[in-house]
Amino acid sequence: MYDNNNVFAKILRREIPAGIIVETPHSLAFHDISKKAPTHVLVIPKGPYATLTDFTARASAEEKADLLDAINKVVIAEGLAENGYRTVVNTGEHGGQVVPHLHFHILGGEKIGAVEL
Repeated sequence: MYDNNNVFAKILRREIPAGIIVETPHSLAFHDISKKAPTHVLVIPKGPYATLTDFTARASAEEKADLLDAINKVVIAEGLAENGYRTVVNTGEHGGQVVPHLHFHILGGEKIGAVEL
């Protein structure tokens, strides 16, 4: 269930300032205040989607394409394309999701070790 008072909903309503990097018709990208890498950007849909599963089920094709385009625009704007970056989506309690609004973490600016699975 979506919480309209989560921090990202407040950022979308401009109630909380954010270091916005990219804004598209359906997405917003801004610097994470709890950086885990030299470059740490969050990309969120503007619609009220709690998780990737929710977004995949309910978002329009236009919203889905826009979100991927916004991620690519961040990669280019932050100069991450040449050396690489990591994209992370935490989903639900067991997946480590803290804010109940779908968000993609874009991490880069240094070599990030491989994920051991």
